[in-house]
Amino acid sequence: MATSTQADQVGAALISADPVILGLLAAILGLVFVTESSDQPIWKKFYTYVPALLLCYFIPGLLNTLGVINGETSRLYPMARDYLLPLALVLLCLACDLGAIIRLGPKAIILFFTGSVGVILGAPLALWIMGFYDPSLLDPNGENAIWRGMSTTAGSWIGGGANQAAMKEVYSVGADVFGKFVAVDVIVANIWMAFLLFMAARANRIDAWRGSNTSALIELRKRVEQVQLENVRVTKTNDLIYILAIGLASTGLAHWMTSYIVPFIKTNAPQLERYSMTANFFWVTILATTFGLLLSFTKAKKLEGAGASKVGSAAIYILVATIGMQMNLKAIFSDPELFVLGLIWISFHGALMLGMAWLIKAPLFYMAVGSQANIGGAASAPVVASAFHSALAPVGVLLAVLGYAVGTYGGWICGQLLRWLTGA
Repeated sequence: MATSTQADQVGAALISADPVILGLLAAILGLVFVTESSDQPIWKKFYTYVPALLLCYFIPGLLNTLGVINGETSRLYPMARDYLLPLALVLLCLACDLGAIIRLGPKAIILFFTGSVGVILGAPLALWIMGFYDPSLLDPNGENAIWRGMSTTAGSWIGGGANQAAMKEVYSVGADVFGKFVAVDVIVANIWMAFLLFMAARANRIDAWRGSNTSALIELRKRVEQVQLENVRVTKTNDLIYILAIGLASTGLAHWMTSYIVPFIKTNAPQLERYSMTANFFWVTILATTFGLLLSFTKAKKLEGAGASKVGSAAIYILVATIGMQMNLKAIFSDPELFVLGLIWISFHGALMLGMAWLIKAPLFYMAVGSQANIGGAASAPVVASAFHSALAPVGVLLAVLGYAVGTYGGWICGQLLRWLTGA
């Protein structure tokens, strides 16, 4: 049955071949960057309000919604996640100054945990509000009860896919409601990410207006830019080969080590599954980031002058396009009340994040990356961080890793609050 359904879905798309879709995505990225760098007044005015990164994300989503492509059946996102994301993490970390990241201070951690609290408390609040309009949403009975499905999204929004799967088992979530909240998760989280990218393009003005202290961020950016200036040179073919060799070899090594680490943990310390330490993606991300940070202390750091971070940024943009092609706005109309619930939920999270950022006068970067480290995890937190500056991508990764560690606990607490609200 699954094979037949998948075939029907592939056939429904105008373009179903991944090589063609990849070419289409590349053309979209090229068109966005050509117009973004154009001297034409109409484009200059357009990109004053619409960030280029946002278009790289939304245009593929629009094509998926219109049925031109099918992001669900395409293998491009898994490819970008497994190959290009680790590659980008390694290359973006080459010019990293770990000491400067540490000196960013505690505000990033404070906002990360504020985001987690926003997810935990926002769920029962959203369900309580929607319960006034549709009391059936508060029905506590059965494996497909709404509160059970929400617990899986809570696990995902604090940690990631492994935490989401853990909540599915912990609360015995039915397949029907689980599928619906996977759609809520993807669409609502992507809308929120688009908002963060929109805010990132205006970060300097917002921070100046609020009087936020951005000196640590500026210092980190200057350190990376200094590395680039000191090592800048005309990029040659052998430079690109070295860059790709380091990035792809590190990616391959991360996957190879993961293939041994995960089975070892499952056999010898199965209790660590609750911390998502048996998830392959967790270890690939950790190892790729670690390799990049270690290489930043070696001569490989000089490759930054040949454009290592630019290659990493290009990989991130392809990742963004493949993330965008996952979005299908038509799903909103199948169970609109669930998406309204999700929007209320994410709005509470966002309001709490903005309120805390305002209270402690934290730069917008801390709010955006702390939020995305919760909601999007390691696959998209570096994207949001890179929208501020490529030097800041490792901060997004480090916070997302923290989300993996606390996601199961946060999802469980959220599930208990939802259970109490419905009287289950």
